[in-house]
Amino acid sequence: MSTETNELEHLGRMVTSGRLSRRDFLGRAAALGVSAVAANTLLSGGARAETPVKGGTLKAGMVGGGATDSLDPGSWTNQVPYTYGRCWGEQLLDVTPAGEIEPKLAEEYSSTPDARTWTFKIRKGVTFHNGKDMTPQDVVATIERHGDANSKSAALPFVSSFESVKADGDTVVVTLKEANADLPYVIGDYHLMIQPNGGKDDPTAGIGTGPYKVAENQPGVRHVGEKYDGYWRSERGHADHIEIIVINDGTARTAALRGGQVDMINGVEPKIVDLIKRVPNVTVHNVPGKGHYVFIMHCDTAPFDNNDLRLALKYAIDREEMLQKILSGYGSIGNDMPVTAAYPFFSDDIEKHSFDPDKAKFHFKKSGHDGSVLLRTSEVAFPGAVDAAQLFQQSAAKCGITLDIRREPGDGYWTSVWNKQPFCASYWTGRPTQDQVYSLAYLKSAEWNDTRFFNDDFDKAVLAARGELDAAKRKALYRQAGVILHDQGGVIVPMFNNYLDATGPKVGGWIDDPNGELMGSHALTKCWVKA
Repeated sequence: MSTETNELEHLGRMVTSGRLSRRDFLGRAAALGVSAVAANTLLSGGARAETPVKGGTLKAGMVGGGATDSLDPGSWTNQVPYTYGRCWGEQLLDVTPAGEIEPKLAEEYSSTPDARTWTFKIRKGVTFHNGKDMTPQDVVATIERHGDANSKSAALPFVSSFESVKADGDTVVVTLKEANADLPYVIGDYHLMIQPNGGKDDPTAGIGTGPYKVAENQPGVRHVGEKYDGYWRSERGHADHIEIIVINDGTARTAALRGGQVDMINGVEPKIVDLIKRVPNVTVHNVPGKGHYVFIMHCDTAPFDNNDLRLALKYAIDREEMLQKILSGYGSIGNDMPVTAAYPFFSDDIEKHSFDPDKAKFHFKKSGHDGSVLLRTSEVAFPGAVDAAQLFQQSAAKCGITLDIRREPGDGYWTSVWNKQPFCASYWTGRPTQDQVYSLAYLKSAEWNDTRFFNDDFDKAVLAARGELDAAKRKALYRQAGVILHDQGGVIVPMFNNYLDATGPKVGGWIDDPNGELMGSHALTKCWVKA
C-alpha cells in the first residue's frame, strides 16, 4: 500500500471522527496528487472500511490509580477512575475530538438568546444497569447532588452557578444566575455522570447507563467491566469485557504491552518513545492537546505565601531544557497559565516567564526566605516527574536556591500529597474551554484549587467573561485573568505535554483525541478486539 493511500486513509478516519471537514480532506488529497474522484471513492469506501468486531476482552494497563479511588464521579481526580467511569457512566453531553458538542443522554439542547436558560431534551428508552429507566428526575437529582455545598464534588464550581434545575415533561430546564455561553461544555464534564436518583442513595454504587456494568472493582489494582446487554447505542461497547490493570511503574507498563498482557497503555514516557516505535506490532499515538505538567505552590502557606518567592521559583526553572529532556520535544513550553493558543480566547502577548538567574536571585532575596525549599514528586505525578524535579533542582541551584526533592510513593499520592502538601508535582488534562480550566482550579470556590490561589480580581474577571457574549470583550477579560494568575498565582507550568499512548496489534478503531489520554478516556468503549 502506498504512502499516499496510508495518509489518505488516516485523513479519512479524521473526517469520520469529525476532526477534519470533507472540504479540507479533498484539499489535502489534491496536495498529495490524488484526484477528487479517487479521493471521494476512498472516503466513501476504503477509509470507512474498518468494521467493528464484537466480542473478546479489551485490556488497558494504566498509570493513575490508587487504593483510595472511588466510584463516586464527584471524587475522580486521576486517570484510572474516570477512564473506568466512562465505561459504566455517561453525561448528558460530551465533547468530540473536534471540540464540538455531542448529544448523549440529552438528545437535544437549546438556550434563550441571553444564554441564561437552557433546555435539555432527555433521551427516552435508556436504562440504568439496575434495570430502571433513566428519567429527567434522575438528571435533576444528579445536578442537585453535585451542586450541594457539602458534596465535595469537583463539579461544584460549575453547578454552583445554577439558579434552578427543574424537570418539565421529557426535558430538564436549567436557569443560571448569570449567562454562560459555554454551558454545554460544563454539562459534558466527566464528573456529571447521570446516576439513579443522582447518586443520592449511594454515589459509589457504580450504576450508570454506559456500555459496561461494574463487574469487579479493586481500587489501585484492577477494574473489570461486563457488557451491558441493555445499552442504548450500537456503536459503543464492542468487547464482551473490558479490564483496567493499574500499573503505575512506567517500565512495567511498557513490558505488559510488549508481552501482550494488555492491549493499550497510557503515559508512555517520552524518553522511550523511539524505542517503543521499534517494537513489532506496537503503535505509539502522539496527540497534541491541552494537558500540562505543573509544580504547584500553596499561596496561603509559608514560604509560598510570599509572591516574591513564587516568582523566584518561576524564573528558576529552565523550561526549554525540561521540554527537551523530559518530553523529548513532545510538547510545548508553558508560561505559568493553564491555557495556550489551543483556546479560542487566548492572548499571546503576555510576558513570557523564562529561565533568568538574575531575576530569580532578585526575587528570592526580596522574599526574605532563608534555607531550602521542599518539593515533593512521584512517578505518578506525570511521566518523567522525578527527573523533572531533579532538573528543577539543578537549575534552581544556579540561581542560589536550594530545592530538596522528596520522592513520594505512587499509591496514595493523589490523596496524601496532591492538594495536601504545599509544593508538589502534578498534572492537568486541560478542559474544552478557558472558563472550565479557570473555574475548576483557580476560583476561590473551586474544590480543586490546589494552589490555594484566592484573588477577588481574578474571580471577577473569570465570572464576567463567563457571561460576556461579545467575543472581543470576553477575550480581554480572559487576558486580565491570565495576567493575574501569571504574575501572582501559585502554579508553575513549565510545559504542555502531548498525550502519548501505545496500542498492541489487537486494537481496532483507534482515533486520536486531543481531549485526553486513551482517546479522551473513551478507548475502552470505542475500540474493539481485532479478530
